[in-house]
Amino acid sequence: MYAIVDIETTGGSFSSGKITEIAILIHDGKEIVKQFHTLINPFCRIPFRITQLTGITNEIVLDAPAFYEIAKDVVEITKDMVFVAHNAGFDYGFVKAAFKDLGYEYHRKTLCTVKLARASFPGLSSYNLDRICDSCDIEIDNRHRALGDAMATAALFSKIIIVNPEAVFSGLFPAAIKKSALPPLLNASVFENIPGQVTGVYYFYNSKRDVIYVGKSKDIKKRLLQHFSANRGRKRIRMLQEIADVSYENTGNELVALLLESFEIKSIKPKYNVSQKRTNVIPYFGIFQKRDRKGYLNLYIKRLRNGEEPIIATETITGAEEILNRVLEKYNLCLSKCDMQKMTGACFNYHLHKCHGACAGKETTQSYNLRVKLAIKSFSFENENFFIVGDGRNKTEKSLICIENGKYRGFGFIDFSFGPPNVEDMRDCIRKYLHNKNIQQILGSFLKKDHIKIPFASDQVELFREEHYE
Repeated sequence: MYAIVDIETTGGSFSSGKITEIAILIHDGKEIVKQFHTLINPFCRIPFRITQLTGITNEIVLDAPAFYEIAKDVVEITKDMVFVAHNAGFDYGFVKAAFKDLGYEYHRKTLCTVKLARASFPGLSSYNLDRICDSCDIEIDNRHRALGDAMATAALFSKIIIVNPEAVFSGLFPAAIKKSALPPLLNASVFENIPGQVTGVYYFYNSKRDVIYVGKSKDIKKRLLQHFSANRGRKRIRMLQEIADVSYENTGNELVALLLESFEIKSIKPKYNVSQKRTNVIPYFGIFQKRDRKGYLNLYIKRLRNGEEPIIATETITGAEEILNRVLEKYNLCLSKCDMQKMTGACFNYHLHKCHGACAGKETTQSYNLRVKLAIKSFSFENENFFIVGDGRNKTEKSLICIENGKYRGFGFIDFSFGPPNVEDMRDCIRKYLHNKNIQQILGSFLKKDHIKIPFASDQVELFREEHYE
């Protein structure tokens, strides 16, 4: 039995986005036998671009149940089912994240109809839901709404089962196809010897031992299999045909992996990496601050122009919105004063008791501006000196990222199990790297609860040891 799932969300990030609608269709391999569908109140603002796409507004979810109110239904309906979705990593990832916020680990076997469609209907220029449904004569009613997209996915899944049932079996039991999916020049033992669930950076080599691609992943082995199983695009196919060897470096956590990946791409300039090859990548958007006529500090996003210095820069407007949404929720900031709501009077968050009322004249400028400054400090580190502490490569080790005078100096690893290290020991373990705009963007996006900041002061290092290791 299969649970065909589609969701709508407030954005594309598991960490900052929330589910606004979910549809679950129970499929017995032939037809739909049961369905569940509801809007969900995300208790955060739905961006205007999402409303334009889906038609889901802040107003229509106001009286909808919260996710925790329907969580039990989701668990029971999908129990012993295979979780099926078009781009399953997105839908399954969001559902898992929503349950994780409730302290519950949600696990189901998954099938992705994008991958199944590629195997069953090869040669199409695109496998997005619109294109594949058009190719298979499947009508989509109410596109970009959970129930409409789930119905279309169910119809597609029914066709795949008829045309290529072996693809469904292989999707459920990927170990059966691992060997056949490997690049022709790669020895199977190289892949088999890579342990599972290792976070870090991986390297593809050609037969001349030239690095042709560098990537990062929270699970390197799983990511490699995704590379090897993909069959779209001439460039990707050419790369797979050239891969003769693979190596990896364990970094312990994703932040260090991102920093190392960025450095390696800029240094090596692998032929199949594109996005970070340029040494002077200019971000496209930034978060800025200004005072309005009443004295309140306002945060806003705008496209960058030469010479402008934002609080933090990002390559996409989505990245800037994710940062702003995160601090807006954490520090109870006003939607109107973060340029996230175009209306006069009290903002939507004020009615949800998530804004203290700066928009309605209910909070003083001093009180509100203090929280804005704390929010800015959380993703900006100008002139600060501190270490960012994260998970290491084993249980006793921690990673350290050094920020000095607001600039990235490098990263390293240190063992905390033999007593609190002093500042000199922590400095000595740092491997030096250059600061650039990409690094600033990466650090700004990841300075959140997963990582701990400790200043250079020795007493702060000792305090960190006492709080976390004794």
